[in-house]
Amino acid sequence: MTTPPPKKRSSTTRASKPVRPSREEEPSPPEPLPITLVVGTDVAVGKTWITCALARALGEAGQLVVAVKPIETGCDELSSQGEDGVRLAEATGQVAPRHALLRFPGHAAPAVAAASVGTDIDYDNLISRMRSLATPDTLLLVEGAGGLLSPLTWSDNHLDLAHSLDARVLLVAADRRGTINHTLLSLRVLGVEKVSVVGVVLNQPAGPDASTRGNAASLVRLVEHVPIVTVPHLTDPSLAAEAVKEAAGWLLP
Repeated sequence: MTTPPPKKRSSTTRASKPVRPSREEEPSPPEPLPITLVVGTDVAVGKTWITCALARALGEAGQLVVAVKPIETGCDELSSQGEDGVRLAEATGQVAPRHALLRFPGHAAPAVAAASVGTDIDYDNLISRMRSLATPDTLLLVEGAGGLLSPLTWSDNHLDLAHSLDARVLLVAADRRGTINHTLLSLRVLGVEKVSVVGVVLNQPAGPDASTRGNAASLVRLVEHVPIVTVPHLTDPSLAAEAVKEAAGWLLP
């Protein structure tokens, strides 16, 4: 004999509650803006000057910007004034960070400088700190230290940094003899590594040489699908911001 089902409880009237969407239906948070890694073909090509100019140009265009140097070497233990990281913060007016995330004495590649003072760089922590600075409203500029393959740690260089941050690269080169080779080498490696390159900025030095006026035209003939812009040698930050407006436009969302 089949047992009859139990009687249902009489329901009481309750105030209706708004139906919450299921987890699958909840809107996903907005993605942060793309991170741009500004890296040089060599040392002393003007990365900091160009990054500061870009930050000012982007700010004038109404874009919120944070600019940071993850690792800076050649630092004074007593003062950070005049350092690249400080100049970047001054260019954006950001509250933090006000200097490079990691600072080491000694004019050397980051891995070498850290080893000289007995320090190991926590690469994963560094990546986490940088990622936290990128938001859906804020465009993050990250200025590298030295050339593309300059070692940040004994295991990681700027190619690894680009991959870890899912960053696109803006390549800065000095508009002088040798820049064609250095630029092509850097672009070839970035292409092999499948790192997105938004463009190349040729920064004219204070003392131009015979190649300075022709490097941009030569690279345009040799490089496909990568925009190239030349920035004249300037000492006024406002004029520099004006000069990099085209390159700043490459970075705007």
